[in-house]
Amino acid sequence: MTINDVRRALKGRVILPGDDGFEQASTAWNLTVRQPVAAVVEAADADDVAALVRYARRTGLTVTAQPSGHGASGEVEGLILLRTGLLNEVEVRAEERVVRVGAGATWGQVLQATGPLGLTGLAGSAPGVSVTGYTLGGGVGWFSRRYGFASDSVRAFDIVDADGGQARVSAESDPELFWALRGGGGDFALVTALELDLFPAPTLYGGRVVWPEHRTRQVYDAFLELTAEAPRELSVWINRLQPPGGSPIVTLDLAYLGEEVYAQDLLTRLDAIGDAIADTRGVLPVAELGRIAAEPTDPAPSIIRAELLTGLHADAVESLLAKPVAPLINVQIRHLGGALAEPAAGASGALAEPYLLSMVGLGLPHTADATRAKQAEVVADLGALVSGRKPYTVLSPGDTAAQAFDDGTLARLREIKRDRDPHHVLRANYPVLG
Repeated sequence: MTINDVRRALKGRVILPGDDGFEQASTAWNLTVRQPVAAVVEAADADDVAALVRYARRTGLTVTAQPSGHGASGEVEGLILLRTGLLNEVEVRAEERVVRVGAGATWGQVLQATGPLGLTGLAGSAPGVSVTGYTLGGGVGWFSRRYGFASDSVRAFDIVDADGGQARVSAESDPELFWALRGGGGDFALVTALELDLFPAPTLYGGRVVWPEHRTRQVYDAFLELTAEAPRELSVWINRLQPPGGSPIVTLDLAYLGEEVYAQDLLTRLDAIGDAIADTRGVLPVAELGRIAAEPTDPAPSIIRAELLTGLHADAVESLLAKPVAPLINVQIRHLGGALAEPAAGASGALAEPYLLSMVGLGLPHTADATRAKQAEVVADLGALVSGRKPYTVLSPGDTAAQAFDDGTLARLREIKRDRDPHHVLRANYPVLG
């Protein structure tokens, strides 16, 4: 079978280097990541995915799947890039509190469907991110302190295995593969759809408060006080922002899954910090969850580095505040803990670390080296507080899957990979054997 045979067999598109649209189809969401793939296949349905895998199996090729390319690593030379964006169905079964989601659907689509029903999935902070890629990697978002990893909310996966066979995977039908797919990444099968539990969200309170740079110390103090006693329904993230061409600012992003009156009572200390430039706090429809952090929705060249922190003592805060953010755009710390610190049912495990540090800078040719150097400097200044582990969904180019798992979990995932895909027909963005 040749690539032309595949073209005739698929309902979707096969795009080769030199074809119109190849560059756009092969581009990752992060424009600094290059993807020198051998072909791009835009699948129309699960049968297309299965046919492609059978072709790759026969010809000794490898398939890597990306709905949107948000988690791209760039390690894809010579691979077939499978785009699943057309598999974007969303079916809500409100009486069961379940949503069935196609591999290409985004969290924004899901929340638009579930929010009016007073329900939510365990979404991340950016509505344009695919549900499937996010969930396969565990998924840490606004409601994770209350309910844990998004991957633990999966009831079942529809998959195509490394031989091109289609199956439904659940705890009953295939417990070992089900465990691996819940947080272990996409190295073991291609997911074409998944079913997720939904959770009550009758009221959501959230928003962002912005202060000028000279209030940074007070905002950090408030952040540490809040996170020391926050109930699981409250998540708070702090950002030191250096907008390109603008003045440095400090912000708190927050979401409270509950009534406004309780949220306001928890957050009264913020009102004592003067000079707020903006304050968007208020009751939000679940479908507008992405407004809180207001993360970019369009592709851009960026360099991102994330690290888990074992704590934030006074000296650590001093090191974070002693130097300017530039040349970075943002130095963010997210409060974790709560349900995330408890053992997960899937491969994600538990996150003992209470904070997640994320550093973002432009990936332009004249800024890239300075961005990476600054990120390394921040990590060095924090010293032993950096645990060395990081959630799978925040791995960046240069990271490996080994950084996301403890030794026992990684060994188990590698054994499942060898058993289910001995010929390496499938490859995740961050493979467990890579």
